[in-house]
Amino acid sequence: MNQITQTAPTKEEAITVALQKLGVSKQEVTITVLDEGKKGFLGFGAKPAVVQVTVRINEEKVEEVHQPEVETLEVKDETEISPSTSNEVDNLEGTNHLAIEETINYINEIAKEMKIDDLEINQTKEGKFVYLQLNSKKAALLIGKRGQTLNALESLAQLVANKFSNSFIIIKLDVGNYREKRQESLEQLAERMADKAVRTGNKVEFEPMTSFERKIIHNALSVRVDIETYSVGTDPNRYLVIEPIK
Repeated sequence: MNQITQTAPTKEEAITVALQKLGVSKQEVTITVLDEGKKGFLGFGAKPAVVQVTVRINEEKVEEVHQPEVETLEVKDETEISPSTSNEVDNLEGTNHLAIEETINYINEIAKEMKIDDLEINQTKEGKFVYLQLNSKKAALLIGKRGQTLNALESLAQLVANKFSNSFIIIKLDVGNYREKRQESLEQLAERMADKAVRTGNKVEFEPMTSFERKIIHNALSVRVDIETYSVGTDPNRYLVIEPIK
């Protein structure tokens, strides 16, 4: 390995870690700062610094490396050297692996800023979706009021994944199955509010919600013919309305 892309909370830390992994000194490499990063506020909105460290190779070493490669190519048959889509797949898988690894590192850094020192992250992949299950005794801090902290963390994690992945992946975060419990709670709330709207003959307005949560309520009530649902306002203050059909 003669090149590495490394992230860390600061540029200096990223360079130090990269040099340790490569086993070289600063005088033997070329350093390119891809992103200076930023601290953010209380860990939110923070961006890790990203550097690319490349080991410098002199001309004699280049000749020594290239010559065996030419000789090897001469003795290979067409099936051995023909282009293969498997190489592209391997590259994509490697890129996705890096993206997931850097995303997990970033979440851990934010957790440290929040004074959470027992965070465990388990990952599962289903096609383009990468599910990261966060576990901690301080789960409430990770979730926040009505999931606001978790939603913000998921958005930041997606940005980090986009930075390192060349193929499309979607990062989904959860803490203690909060997403499933929240969906069940919203579906039950939707039915109660729909019944109230029909009973009183007046429209019912919800508090501002994310587009994902508004969609849950829309879907839960889509089979009812006695009410209609629609959203009003602009994010982040966009809210859902249930109105009875008279």
